[in-house]
Amino acid sequence: MERKPAVAGQFYPGSKSSLKDEVDRLLNVDAKPRKALAAVAPHAGYVYSGAVAGAVFASVVVPRLCIVLSPNHTGMGARAAVWSTGSWQIPTGTIPVDEPLAKKLLSACPDLADDHSAHMAEHSLEVELPFLLARQPKLSIVPICISRVDVAECRRIGEAIADVVKSVKEEVLIVASTDMNHYEDEKRTRQKDQMAIDRVLALDADGLVSTCATNRISMCGVLPTAITIFAASKLGAKKATLIKHATSGDVSGDYDAVVGYAGFVIE
Repeated sequence: MERKPAVAGQFYPGSKSSLKDEVDRLLNVDAKPRKALAAVAPHAGYVYSGAVAGAVFASVVVPRLCIVLSPNHTGMGARAAVWSTGSWQIPTGTIPVDEPLAKKLLSACPDLADDHSAHMAEHSLEVELPFLLARQPKLSIVPICISRVDVAECRRIGEAIADVVKSVKEEVLIVASTDMNHYEDEKRTRQKDQMAIDRVLALDADGLVSTCATNRISMCGVLPTAITIFAASKLGAKKATLIKHATSGDVSGDYDAVVGYAGFVIE
């Protein structure tokens, strides 16, 4: 089954040429790509979060295989939904799903479900793909959409991902899609973002989830990020690096109700 673009022309340019030009511009930063276990990048419209996402993906070597985890904003489908067959279409190309890797993940983790419906209208995974394809023309993905899972499930999913990655004979990059705090003023958003950023930098997945819950930090991809940290930690991660942090106010000039964006590389 081919998944058609849901937000082309809305969150990012809708034509092949304009999307390529925009992604190339956003990736044109002073960064030396390095091998990494995982990356965390935002998923808002490129006008707002594209500079942060571009800086993240310019900073990592993108291998052929990527497992991409996103939050579920629509509430549709399974709580931990894997798109296991076919391909994803974006204006700059068609990206195959790595079916053997998807099958291994589904077999390794009963918490994961084979489900397309969670992905059909979801933007947060789709907007990462133009960057990944620009960095790796031979890209193959396993898309996973996450909602309503608890910390224990995050740990099980993350550790299962790590076990499967270890079993694969080539490199795999794990990508988590998230924005940070939503719709509070600039000062409060940066304060809340920093609390979450500190937990990511400490590779503290449990602490990230509890900090966001306790402090009402509306980091929409907290669960995909926690899963990614659990996976990277089991794969031997030693450090996380904050690549860039910004808010929508930096673009809009409206600092009364902003959204935060942060990007990380985990090695």
